[in-house]
Amino acid sequence: MSNTTMTLTLQIWRQRSANTPGSMQTYKLEGVNEHMSFLEMLDVLNAKLTKEGQDPVAFDHDCREGICGSCSMVIDGRPHGPRKGTTACQLHMRTYKDGDTITIEPWRAKAFPVIKDLVVDRNSLDRIVASGGFVSVNTGVTVDANATPIGKKNADEAMDYAACIGCGACVAACPNASAMLFTGAKVGHLVKLPQGQVERRGRVLRMVEQMDLEGFGACTNHRECSEACPKEISFDAIELLNLEYMRAQVTND
Repeated sequence: MSNTTMTLTLQIWRQRSANTPGSMQTYKLEGVNEHMSFLEMLDVLNAKLTKEGQDPVAFDHDCREGICGSCSMVIDGRPHGPRKGTTACQLHMRTYKDGDTITIEPWRAKAFPVIKDLVVDRNSLDRIVASGGFVSVNTGVTVDANATPIGKKNADEAMDYAACIGCGACVAACPNASAMLFTGAKVGHLVKLPQGQVERRGRVLRMVEQMDLEGFGACTNHRECSEACPKEISFDAIELLNLEYMRAQVTND
């Protein structure tokens, strides 16, 4: 196995708090191993900054396995970086070469205010989900999993929509900072299942209302959202959201 190292120039957005102005700062980082993940490379940078008595770069992370959606950052103008269907934590430094300059910024959206450096407040997405409310189920003896038949097409689509990790890349990629792909995925995976039918109409109305209250923009069919999504959620989620919303306006009690 090769053990190639490289020297990189990093241009990183630094901002001490939500109430202070930020700016791009340039760092030179040597000895970056090609087998490092992108976040491991940032760990090395932070160790270097700490040793030099400087404030380390704040960035959000948790599982580092492409599951939690925490690693929200724009890399060279693309949410999560250059590789399609890949989160920032799954991006490896073999994607780059010696001497490259990498620009790293936080998500840019009114609904995602910067907390510090690359960390933004994404609680607006949680509030959209919370506005959807509960799912009604029968109580009593546990029902066998196979007792409720679900067509394969519906099951496959529900699983595809449920793959959304709520990272916010769709918002960061959209010129309107729209959260309709996210909201469509959260609505869609319940629409396709029997468990989601009881509150179906009210749920979509509340979630769209909350989405608008949070300050997200509207969709104008740029389709950048599905292109940037690390889980490759289809743009069909937005079409489904619009259809469900129109139906609910007509039929909701």
